[in-house]
Amino acid sequence: MPRLSFSSFDLKLLAVFFMLVDHIGFYFVDTPIWLRCLGRISYPLFLFCLVWSYRYTHSRWQFCLRLYLMGLFMVVFCWWVDWQWPTDMGFGNHNIFVNMLLTCLLISIIELAGRDKRSCALLLGLLAAWQAAFYAVPQYLLPQLRNLSGDYLVAIFPNLALSEYGFDFVALGATMYFLKERPARLAAAYLLFCLYMFSDEMLNYGMMVQCCMVLALPFMLLYNRRKGRGLKWFFYIFYPAHAFILFYLANFVFD
Repeated sequence: MPRLSFSSFDLKLLAVFFMLVDHIGFYFVDTPIWLRCLGRISYPLFLFCLVWSYRYTHSRWQFCLRLYLMGLFMVVFCWWVDWQWPTDMGFGNHNIFVNMLLTCLLISIIELAGRDKRSCALLLGLLAAWQAAFYAVPQYLLPQLRNLSGDYLVAIFPNLALSEYGFDFVALGATMYFLKERPARLAAAYLLFCLYMFSDEMLNYGMMVQCCMVLALPFMLLYNRRKGRGLKWFFYIFYPAHAFILFYLANFVFD
C-alpha cells in the first residue's frame, strides 16, 4: 500500500479548505465553535508551505515584494468593502501577507548573520526603519495617515508587534524554516508552541481555540517535498474573494 503523503499544492488546498471553514464560523452568527477550532489548522499549513517556497524561490526580493504588495492590496480591498457595504461588525482584518513578509525577513536576517554581516545589518536596519516609520510617519511626515487604523498602517509599515498573528507566529515561521528538514525537531518545537498557545488561552480567555492548530502537525509531517500542481495565483485570488463572498452572504443575503 502506498504511503499517504502531501505535496505543497495539496497542503495549500487543505489550508484553503480550513480557512473557508474558519471564516464561515467568523461571518455567520450562531455557528458552532468547532468551525473556528478547525480553522486554526489553516495558517500553520500556509506558513509551512511558505518556508519551503522561500527556500527554493529564484528571487527572494521578488518573493518579499509580492507579499508586500499583496498586503497593500488587502488594505485597500478591506477599506473598499467597508466603504461600499458598511455593517455593524465590519468586513474584518484579513492580511496574513504582513506576517508572511516579516517571517521571510526574519529568516533572511538570521541566515545572513552567519555569512554576510553587511547585508544582514542592511536588512536589519530596514526592518528597524519600518518599525520606527509606523509611529513617526503619521505623526510628523504624513499627518493625514493618523486617521488610518493600525490594521491599515501595519501593511504600509510592517510591524513585528501589531501584525495579524503577532510576533509569536513570525518566530514560529522562522523556526519552521530552520527545522524543516528535521521532522522530529520540528514536531517537538511545534508541539511546544501549541502548549504555549494552550496556556495563554486558558490564562487569558478560559477557552481553547488557537491551540487546535496542533491538528496541522500530522499534515506537515506527511509532506513529500514535492511542489505538485501550480496555480500559484489561485491562492492569492481566493483569499480576498472567499472572504468577500462570505461577508456579503452573511450580511446581505441570509441576514
